Amino acid sequence: MGDEVARQEFTREDRTRYRTKVRSCLDVFARMLSESRFEFDRPMTGLEIEMNLVDDAGDPAMRNAAALDAIADPDFVTELGQWNLEINVAPRELTAGGISGFESVVRDSLNEADRKARAVDAHMVMVGILPTLQAKHMARDALSGNPRYGLLNEQVLAARGEDLHISISGVDKLQMTADSIVPEGACTSTQFHLQVPPDSFAAYWNAAQAIAGVQVAVGANSPFLMGKELWRETRIALFQQATDTRSDELKEQGVRPRVWFGERWITSIFDLFEENVRYFPALLPICDEEDPVQVLERGDTPSLAELRLHNGTIYRWNRPVYDVVRDQPHLRVENRVLPAGPTVVDTLANGAFYYGLVRMLAEEERPLWSQMSFSAAEENFTAGARHGLDAQVYWPGLGTVPVAELVLRRLLPLAHEGLVKLQVAQEERDRLLGVIEQRCLTGVNGATWQAGSFHRHYDHTSLDRPEALRRMLRGYRDLMHTNEPVHTWPVQ
Repeated sequence: MGDEVARQEFTREDRTRYRTKVRSCLDVFARMLSESRFEFDRPMTGLEIEMNLVDDAGDPAMRNAAALDAIADPDFVTELGQWNLEINVAPRELTAGGISGFESVVRDSLNEADRKARAVDAHMVMVGILPTLQAKHMARDALSGNPRYGLLNEQVLAARGEDLHISISGVDKLQMTADSIVPEGACTSTQFHLQVPPDSFAAYWNAAQAIAGVQVAVGANSPFLMGKELWRETRIALFQQATDTRSDELKEQGVRPRVWFGERWITSIFDLFEENVRYFPALLPICDEEDPVQVLERGDTPSLAELRLHNGTIYRWNRPVYDVVRDQPHLRVENRVLPAGPTVVDTLANGAFYYGLVRMLAEEERPLWSQMSFSAAEENFTAGARHGLDAQVYWPGLGTVPVAELVLRRLLPLAHEGLVKLQVAQEERDRLLGVIEQRCLTGVNGATWQAGSFHRHYDHTSLDRPEALRRMLRGYRDLMHTNEPVHTWPVQ
């Protein structure tokens, strides 16, 4: 959710000052791009995983502060809901065993953190939406203690002017009203970061947008919300609605949502930051003391604090990131499409598929996005979220095809070739992309396993829905710790 901020009230003067400052940051950013101020030596990658805390029964454990105290690891931080945590994994290259290194670090960290969290009666679960969440967990007091969340909650509701309305139709139908942004905390994701040079950023972002529907279909892991079976990746619809600052009237006027797929292919990273400033008013108009113009003109690297803070309150599924490390500025694509889980090996398989595929698509002589409309990519994204591995998607030269067939025949070979170019070892390529292949061949991902296990308990026993979901989740939690990919799990 970004940097911690102090709780405060905002005046009209604050907002005017912030608007001036963020536009100054945008001007400085444009100068940095034109003057080639960015260095790029090697493609570093990063990983963040959000997760849930549950008690022994499988219900949400509303004690992330106590769990963090017990874990005592700076890589673990709070997330929006009191049942949420996040692990931030140090960046690394993919070459020379980098993916296996990610897997080893994450497994060791999660196992140790889970062991320590048990001291406060909490267990960690990687899943897109915790299936045992109920309406009683959606109250305002379920927000984490970090003042940023309370402040963001106030600003979203003030901008909206009314309660949030969640409406999702899938296998079942859900209608609910919330007086806070706590439902956003139900959305737990995996975020892949890829550092890219400025002149290649547009190609990588466009490629990531083009495959987003395929990613979410293959990696879906969020079929339940509030006891209802909805989309295969319900997290997509929920996140869009849980942070919507628009009233119905503003939606009818065509005002853009803050959770946004976008509306066009880009030619530069500047397009995205400029759209953010042009279309979206500030939610957190907090000004930094730095004068970015002065910093740039004396030859130093500006933090562009206002531009970065503003960017952090606009939730693109592929977000542009400007960051400074050791006084060196760099750019990243932050891929936010996928849910957490089910296992670490499933997570890294998703990552290998993403990194390899975008590498190839970004370097094609005839770009994929020159052959398909942006609206087709967005329609694929919605179809993948709704239907998962049963989705039909559009692909240039093929027309509308089953997503599993597209992956098996066209995209996995590309991903393999991309990982070869990234110097990923053959053993890693074969093992991780083999997980994606088997999901498509068996028709089993996290979402289908959850649904199948739930129906086995609910349809064929006397268990009610809440207890069937708890039973399913306890089985999920045990299998998660085996680190065997989800397509191999027995339906319990």
